[in-house]
Amino acid sequence: MDPTIAVDDVAPIAILMDELRSEDVQLRLNAIHSIPTIALALGPDRARDELIPFLQDSVDDEDEVLLALAEVLGRNFEEYVGGKEYAHLVLGPLENLCAVEETLVRDKAAESITKLAAVLSQAQLETYYIPLLKRLTPGEWFTSRTSSAALYPAVYPKVSPAIQDDLRKGFGALVSDDTPMVRRAAAKWLGPLLAHFAQPHIITDGLPLYRRLQTDDQDSVRLLTVEDLIALAKRMTPAEVKEQLLKQIRHTVGDKSWRVRYMAATHFNELAEAVGVELVREELIGHYVQLLKDNEAEVRTAAAGQVPGFSKLLDREVILARIVPCVRDLSQDSSQHVRAALANQINGLAPLLGKQPTIENLLPLFLQLLKDDFPEVRLNIISKLETVNTVIGIEFLSDSLLPAIVELAEDKSWRVRQAIIEYIPLLANQLGKPFFDEQLGNLCMSWLGDTVFSIREAATHNLRKLTEVFGVDWARTTIVPKVINMGQHPNYLFRMTTVQALTTISPSLNLDIVRSDVIEPLLILAGDPIPNIRFNVSKALEVIAVSYGATPDGREFVHQRVVPVLEHQKNDQDADVRYFAARALQKSLAL
Repeated sequence: MDPTIAVDDVAPIAILMDELRSEDVQLRLNAIHSIPTIALALGPDRARDELIPFLQDSVDDEDEVLLALAEVLGRNFEEYVGGKEYAHLVLGPLENLCAVEETLVRDKAAESITKLAAVLSQAQLETYYIPLLKRLTPGEWFTSRTSSAALYPAVYPKVSPAIQDDLRKGFGALVSDDTPMVRRAAAKWLGPLLAHFAQPHIITDGLPLYRRLQTDDQDSVRLLTVEDLIALAKRMTPAEVKEQLLKQIRHTVGDKSWRVRYMAATHFNELAEAVGVELVREELIGHYVQLLKDNEAEVRTAAAGQVPGFSKLLDREVILARIVPCVRDLSQDSSQHVRAALANQINGLAPLLGKQPTIENLLPLFLQLLKDDFPEVRLNIISKLETVNTVIGIEFLSDSLLPAIVELAEDKSWRVRQAIIEYIPLLANQLGKPFFDEQLGNLCMSWLGDTVFSIREAATHNLRKLTEVFGVDWARTTIVPKVINMGQHPNYLFRMTTVQALTTISPSLNLDIVRSDVIEPLLILAGDPIPNIRFNVSKALEVIAVSYGATPDGREFVHQRVVPVLEHQKNDQDADVRYFAARALQKSLAL
């Protein structure tokens, strides 16, 4: 609805009611999205007196519509009812949405309520928000109790100590709830709530809440307590952690459920940083080694991803004695996913160990992973070689690197071939021009003839990036002649690739090279019998004109060599050629 329409001319609430009762879900959705406009047209007084009560009474049974309503009400809706002074009125409709069955709707409603908490005054919070929380927390249905857990962290730091005492007791009821879904919600939101506890209450209240959840009989609850453990550790001194949490850390790392151990492995670096270096070296390193040797591949995969981050907290001697042997075992792991995760992270150990220990301990593992049967393992090693290169130099890897690159370049999966193409410019920078020209130059050109279009397209972009790495003189002698030779191939796909390659690399060259080497082959292809090639030439000429036509010398070149060809193509028998030629001509003449 147009907000400029006078309220007297329409009956917004009646229209909204009719649309919300429609059997057409899309119409009801449109009505929900128009609520801010209707509120604006009504004005703050009528929005408070008519719109809010209507929204509070209308709970649609379509989850999609309810989700949209929860989202709309959380989008600064208090502005439509008179500002912050009346923001508490929006809580009513959102409270109803916190009790519906669909999880997405409840989560969005809770999110919108926490946004409102940021604009409510302490008086409003204590008069309206806290009673809402006290109604939801002991609610008859688990849905409202689940939603209530998300509402505690936003309000806790803003109310008086006496009310904070009540809130801790209320959250304790959620932690002990009979329904697993409620306890899961409590475990999810305990960490954010702990961040607001006064220091004395961390031990007296926060720790018992965490321990209750950490010993829950449902692993879906226990796995969420890993982040609560980190939140607790951040608020405790190392001595308190040692006294109060070591037992829980051991239980979590050794939990009978692999999903809990997986979460522990995933967040292990955060936990290590929270407990401090001393405890890491005394206690956590043993637990980490335990995760690296876990009997579940998923846990080992997660732990492998933490290797360099955890190792930063250790001395070089400890890394060599405790971490490197585990890394050596993981490099031969039976799971390809474990090896891939390790290959993605193992390079991060090189700066921590230094040149000689890296050569002695990690280099054999790099070379082994470069020969792995699984393409992703080889790709992960190649993609992160820059870190290793800065420590030991690429010459130690080049002998094994080349076979791995060639094998990946010829992989039967085009996605693998495309991935290795994307890493070529990085490798070129590390390997240097002579090695690249001798070993990889022909390989890069061969991708231009690949049967898959995406590979040919990636190969052209690869040439442009290589030009930026090695310079235009290198491109003139190495790339441009080979690309132009493809323009004489009897297969039209090769000629098409020539046009596309020249289009892509031309902006990275200079006017002299374009004038002497590039333009003539393009003009010849402008007369190709295949229309697709002709209109791609039009596109190429447009790119050249835009790239070089800004200078007087460039403008003269465009008007002498480019414009006449486009004038001719403008009258081509093919409609697509005429269209692209006319567009390119317009841009060329405008220079």
